[in-house]
Amino acid sequence: MAPVLETLTYLKHETDVWFEITTLLIPGENDSEAELEAMTQWIFEHLGPDVPLHFSAFHPDFKMMDTVRTPANTLVNARHIAKRNGLHYVYVGNVHNEQSSSTYCPSCGQNVLSRNWYELGSCSLSSAGKCLHCGYQLAGRFAHIDKPFGRRRIPIQVAQ
Repeated sequence: MAPVLETLTYLKHETDVWFEITTLLIPGENDSEAELEAMTQWIFEHLGPDVPLHFSAFHPDFKMMDTVRTPANTLVNARHIAKRNGLHYVYVGNVHNEQSSSTYCPSCGQNVLSRNWYELGSCSLSSAGKCLHCGYQLAGRFAHIDKPFGRRRIPIQVAQ
């Protein structure tokens, strides 16, 4: 685990790249409250409150067919722990939970980017990433959105 933590610290403090963390929660393996407390406290202390954290549900496939799916309430509890420990952008994935998949302003608490599975709905952010309700500058990289986003693909350009 040390190389992963070292890389995350490097990305945050030595580069200007945008990164997000995804953790697959596997029942009985890495979903205890103690592990979630330790992980989210480490992220807050070493990376700050603005690195997005995604908790994804495990579902049995291939070699782990004897392991049960991650219950949705485990993901919601993990999100609650992370938010309680100061993280601003915490999401759940691989389950349908619109509330826990959307982005909320850390300042005023309003929903600024609603998500329903992989579909983006209402957006209350300026093109610069400021909350339209209170003016708070959200962390992230933003592009201008002039119409409902919905389901679509965006071409990206990777520097060589």
